[in-house]
Amino acid sequence: MPELLRLALEQLTALPPALWLRRSSTLYLLVNAAHIGAIGLLIGSIVPLDLRLLGVLKPTSLAVLAPVLARTAAVGLALAVLTGATLFTVRAQEYLQNPAFLVKMGLLGAGTINAWFVRRGGAWGQVLQGDCPSTALRCRAAVSLLLWTGCLVAGRSIGFL
Repeated sequence: MPELLRLALEQLTALPPALWLRRSSTLYLLVNAAHIGAIGLLIGSIVPLDLRLLGVLKPTSLAVLAPVLARTAAVGLALAVLTGATLFTVRAQEYLQNPAFLVKMGLLGAGTINAWFVRRGGAWGQVLQGDCPSTALRCRAAVSLLLWTGCLVAGRSIGFL
């Protein structure tokens, strides 16, 4: 690990939130639980949305369902990133040497970029107006399912490697 990075990570782990988490098992437990809840919010929103875009679920209109689930997933993602970053400060150097953590971060980035492209694409606007999802949008939904499922599995693997 480069010296500059090592020093930066030492500084990060010396910040008050990292110290508080290391000193209080209750606080660590609460932040960890919040992280898991945020992941549940993200996955619990994105999976039904992706399945609906793929045509697997058909009970409600995408024009009604999509905005609600997309906003809920965005809130879950924001909370997961915030709580995850806080947990990262406790053992930053160890996490950066963990292959599962690195895979999780890559998948998290790819999933976020994919979601950004979905929301910025014209096909999303058409779905919100009641049109059927395009083939490209369905492909992005399938990619989304793979990326977020992979992110979840990689995250759970961190403690085992």
